[in-house]
Amino acid sequence: MTDTPSAAETRAKDTGDYRDTVFLPKTDFPMKAGLPQKEPLILAKWLEGNLEGQIRASRAGRDQFILHDGPPYANGDMHIGHALNHILKDMVVRTQTLKGKDAPYVPGWDCHGLPIEWKVEEQYRKKKLNKDEVPVEEFRAECRAYAQHWVDTQREQLKRLGIGGDWDHPYLTMDYEAEATIVRELLKFAANDMLYRGAKPVMWSPVEKTALAEAEIEYEDIVSTQIDVAFEIVESPIPELVGAKAVIWTTTPWTIPVNQALAYGPDVDYVLVEAATQSEVDEGASFREFLVAEPLLGEFMRRGGFVLQTKVSDPIKGADLAGTIARHPMHALGGFFARPRPFLPGDFVTTDSGTGLVHMSPDHGEDDFDLCKANGIDPVFAVEGDGKYREDWGWLGGQGSVINPKFNAPDGPICTDLREAGGLLAASADYKHSYPHSWRSKAKVIYRCTPQWFVPMDRVMTHIEPKTPREKRWENEGGAINPHEEDLCAAPTLRQAAMQAIDETRFVPEKGRNRISSMVKDRPDWVLSRQRAWGVPITLFVDRKTGQYLNDPIVNDRIVAAVKAGGVDAWSDARAPEYLGDAYDAADYERIVDILDVWFDSGCTHAFVLESGRWPALVRHDGGTHSADLYLEGSDQHRGWFQSSLLESCGTRGQAPYKAVLTHGFTMDSKGFKMSKSLGNTISPIDLMRDYGADILRLWALSVDFTEDHRIGKEILTGVADQYRKLRNTFRYLLGALEGFTDEERIEDVSKMPELERYMLNQLAHLDQHLREAVDDFDFNSYTRLLADFCNEDLSAFYFDIRKDRLYCDINLATGVQTAERAAYRTVLDTIFQALVRYAAPVLVFTSEEVWGTRYPDASSVHLLEWPELDVGALIDGELAARWDKARAHREVVTAAIEPLRREKIVRSSLEAKVSMPAVPNLSEQAMAEIAITAAVTYGGESVTVSPTTDHKCGRCWRHLPEVTEDGNLCNRCETVLKPA
Repeated sequence: MTDTPSAAETRAKDTGDYRDTVFLPKTDFPMKAGLPQKEPLILAKWLEGNLEGQIRASRAGRDQFILHDGPPYANGDMHIGHALNHILKDMVVRTQTLKGKDAPYVPGWDCHGLPIEWKVEEQYRKKKLNKDEVPVEEFRAECRAYAQHWVDTQREQLKRLGIGGDWDHPYLTMDYEAEATIVRELLKFAANDMLYRGAKPVMWSPVEKTALAEAEIEYEDIVSTQIDVAFEIVESPIPELVGAKAVIWTTTPWTIPVNQALAYGPDVDYVLVEAATQSEVDEGASFREFLVAEPLLGEFMRRGGFVLQTKVSDPIKGADLAGTIARHPMHALGGFFARPRPFLPGDFVTTDSGTGLVHMSPDHGEDDFDLCKANGIDPVFAVEGDGKYREDWGWLGGQGSVINPKFNAPDGPICTDLREAGGLLAASADYKHSYPHSWRSKAKVIYRCTPQWFVPMDRVMTHIEPKTPREKRWENEGGAINPHEEDLCAAPTLRQAAMQAIDETRFVPEKGRNRISSMVKDRPDWVLSRQRAWGVPITLFVDRKTGQYLNDPIVNDRIVAAVKAGGVDAWSDARAPEYLGDAYDAADYERIVDILDVWFDSGCTHAFVLESGRWPALVRHDGGTHSADLYLEGSDQHRGWFQSSLLESCGTRGQAPYKAVLTHGFTMDSKGFKMSKSLGNTISPIDLMRDYGADILRLWALSVDFTEDHRIGKEILTGVADQYRKLRNTFRYLLGALEGFTDEERIEDVSKMPELERYMLNQLAHLDQHLREAVDDFDFNSYTRLLADFCNEDLSAFYFDIRKDRLYCDINLATGVQTAERAAYRTVLDTIFQALVRYAAPVLVFTSEEVWGTRYPDASSVHLLEWPELDVGALIDGELAARWDKARAHREVVTAAIEPLRREKIVRSSLEAKVSMPAVPNLSEQAMAEIAITAAVTYGGESVTVSPTTDHKCGRCWRHLPEVTEDGNLCNRCETVLKPA
């Protein structure tokens, strides 16, 4: 140390300029982020240094947390939904890793299915080629190449988002080993008698010529033709009904050519009426008799323009219609159309709309099929896969497509023929309603009865051991017993096992439980088969005589081994004898050529990814089950991946493949509209990263309430960018304020620190607690908000503001000697820095790395760090916190009282104000003045009053104090600080 003044101090006394004697924060961390340019450089460094491998090595042997990635579809660029979904997954993985757990992330892609096949077919059509003329192996190879292209494209885009994971070894459902796993899982269902071939109405796309799953359906409003059709009653236990016309109403005229019965509601009141149109009355025509539900009589009369003559009968209870028979309006065509059309009781018949009588076409409706089947009426398969009637069909054979509006129009062939036959009573193309469409092609679909392969929901699974009754884990309180306990004391059905598994799963948000429960509770049997080429085949041989599929473990093993070696192309006629071996004659067996529902593919990923051992980091080393800790996808996956995975796992293992399910809503535009290319309101995450950087996009995704539908737009992103700027400036201040900080100046004994420092450590400890809770609850919206609020309100607007005076002035730059108060402040700043950079790392993955590297250029990545070690119990002090919370409230009152004087320029800053105010308990006037950053505070007034100070301004710290004799002289503190050691 020296006992002579420094050159800067001497110059300051001579010139009155003390700027060189105060500590001013310095840092290389720039205020301007430049994220679009900087982030790719950081990403390249991570990849070059194998950061993922370092993280895995650092967490090896720790408690595991396994998030199983729901595979996005390998078709097109990443969209905003992809971005949100993967940011949330990355947040889960990074926060669990931060807590010290081994949380590997293996990304995956769904690679089979109609959308990819459709795109390849489009390329064929452009070249005027017919897909069916190309060898199927060649076609599949093109589908595989198409999928691989988009896997590679999306992988780079997701890496650019800062998503950490094993990107070099993703899982793909088109990997041979994955395809073999899917086959093996299918054959488990077959071996356990959990497959059957049957004809049922399923969602069918005439455009794509395949069955579709409910998860592949979306509903859009359309306008259809509604018609009223008369079926003449030819027999009835109620004599007056014979010769009358039973009236049905439908919005699918194309199903009339396949009608086989009429349904009535047993408890509905019907009435027989005489009616005619006004023109018929004017022409003197006879009134006709119509049978309709009494509550719907008025609507029927209005649609047909009828005038009511009289009610022929008293109300007829629907149950009394049993035994009534009608004939089809096209009965004159003979054959199928001349058969009797019986009246059948249907509990599904209501009086909400129509006529109260429903025409039954078992080929094209679930209720129709079930009711007709129960009464011995079979489907006739009149509509082909392309939506046209069979060439040999007696009415409109070879015509269609049945979903074409012109075909169903009031002047179309169906209505024209019905009108000529006297069966059409009313027709109008004005009925607006919701209608199912293919999720991929956007084309309308139909219910169509075709032979398909199904998994039964209500067949007892004798291969699954009954579960011991146990309490529901998450929903019930007080030890309420599982409602499915009684059922599961015996071998369960797939539906029962799935409902039990739902009860035992944690759902975030909780409403997801009810959503998936209602779907599973009422869902029909699972339709597994698709009539396409690009997918995993249903690898079954069916005996041509008995119709039974072959269930031979040796044959099954051969098939699985062949698929593992050569992929789906291994399933071919040429290799059938090889699989069947000497024990069976290939000529006796039909080789099934349908492929599997792509949801079965993705439903099997838990078996491939979590159980195969291909990814050692995913192998449970604690002896736990194969279940993942978390599945995380959009809320639409309650009917998609969550459900197919649940059913597949329950059908083969008797339990869910997950312990918890987290769902997020959909991203809407800034006005709350669904994004679509046709509206021109889509927002590309790729463009956003180019303009803003990935960290801004991540901050947006983790700031919204993602459990509900949420918005994004220019104004919203501007606000997020402002929030980012504040967080960045907080780190910038910390870096500058901690310049040169060493462990030698650290104050280890917290009790020796000033109260304000202890209060801030108390606030940090509370933040730590709340952030831990947010991580456990997957409440990332709260996590991000808590982090931002602490930086903005506790630090920037309060702590930094108050303590900057001590930071700048409580040190002699020449000697390095500082006050104990300043050392305490810097100690707390370091503690806050070490905590904040860790808390922020899962959110701002690039910025936190830049912050950490700025302070520690030679250190390893910030993402290798663990949760900060804070003695939370020791730092939290309730009495201290309550006292300082009140002090902060008083500070706000004083600041508000000063503001009018600032606006009127009576004072230029709070340092020029003296304040009179009521006394603040346990806080001296000098301490209150320091907190409020005023010249002076005097206790005694009943309210807060402010006036300009008359004290002079210190030339170094700029505080107005009584001991300063004139402006520019030094206060006592600055004199002391600048004294030579």
